[in-house]
Amino acid sequence: MRIGTPLSPSATRVMLLGSGELGKEVIIALQRFGVEVIAVDRYANAPGHHVANRSHVINMADPAALRALVEAEQPHFIVPEIEAIATDELAAIEADGLATVIPTARATQLTMNREGIRRLAAEELGVPTSRYHFASSLAEMQAAADDVGYPCFVKPVMSSSGKGQSMLNSADEVAAAWEYALSAGRVNHGRVIVEQCIHFDYEITLLTVRANGANGEVETHFCTPIGHRQVKGDYVESWQAQPMTDTALAKAQDIAAKVTGNLGGRGLFGVELFVKDDDVWFSEVSPRPHDTGMVTMATQFQNEFELHARAILGLPVNTALHSTGASAVIYGGMEAEGIAFEGVEHALQVPESDVRLFGKPVAFERRRMGVALARGKDTDEARARAVEAASRVKLVLG
Repeated sequence: MRIGTPLSPSATRVMLLGSGELGKEVIIALQRFGVEVIAVDRYANAPGHHVANRSHVINMADPAALRALVEAEQPHFIVPEIEAIATDELAAIEADGLATVIPTARATQLTMNREGIRRLAAEELGVPTSRYHFASSLAEMQAAADDVGYPCFVKPVMSSSGKGQSMLNSADEVAAAWEYALSAGRVNHGRVIVEQCIHFDYEITLLTVRANGANGEVETHFCTPIGHRQVKGDYVESWQAQPMTDTALAKAQDIAAKVTGNLGGRGLFGVELFVKDDDVWFSEVSPRPHDTGMVTMATQFQNEFELHARAILGLPVNTALHSTGASAVIYGGMEAEGIAFEGVEHALQVPESDVRLFGKPVAFERRRMGVALARGKDTDEARARAVEAASRVKLVLG
């Protein structure tokens, strides 16, 4: 891999589509290798805009706007970070040879839409999933829920972080869930997935890296499993390592290898799985660093962002763990612009703790504004420390 000098004709240019807190860390990792980074988002002063060489604000779901920016910036690599992107145009951009999409344009198309990735996993690859139906109307959703059974989950086909997701306990809740899915998802496609509720013991994120090996061929690497706790579909805590039986771990790695191998390309994938005893079910996959994977900033020699950057550039990777650790989210708790943080000094008094503040310009009640990280002798100690550190950070009006 040849890496040029940033801001010169030889520069290796990477464009991030979506520049939130995860993108910001990817940008930092890329710039440590002398990469020129262009950060794109739908709003000004996104976290990644603070650290990129250049930044742009566009509607990334607008095909014409997306192509015009790519033609102007001429990146070598395009790295999607969010769902609301004109993925068909990305495929056309890749087909026209304008840039390499990470991991591939096809992978981005499939994974940004729950229908594409679920049909691939369950119907083409035959990996275990919950029972499901897709619905494009209230009547279809009612029939789907009746067939899957209660309780069940309803999610927009294009969304993340729990937005638009509901748990249904009875038919009386279907109409409200349909309206919520259409109004609160990332993009309104007028279509939802209705999923069986699996009574699992725990859920994990298995960070899976496809990177060049010593012979130049793409190899698959796995990070140590990450356990996490969600509230309304949004992660609030994660920890590494999540204990698993050898049988369950082998099944999880097999599922992750099959799905990511089919998607192809290079980069890091966040594969979400449900586990009960030795049984494992595929849930979702993100073709990019995962929010629960922020814990790797405290636990791995190369965190998930560094792994993604190295894989993009064709460099060797190391997924080894050096510590047991945990993360806990710092929420906005209010709706305001230009907020301030207090208590960071008290948070950092928690043993083996650290804090990342994302620098988002606007706070919402349930918007992630930062994350606390901690290490410990075991996951219980690490989780307690991370939660305590997060609780000591207070958001106030600026």
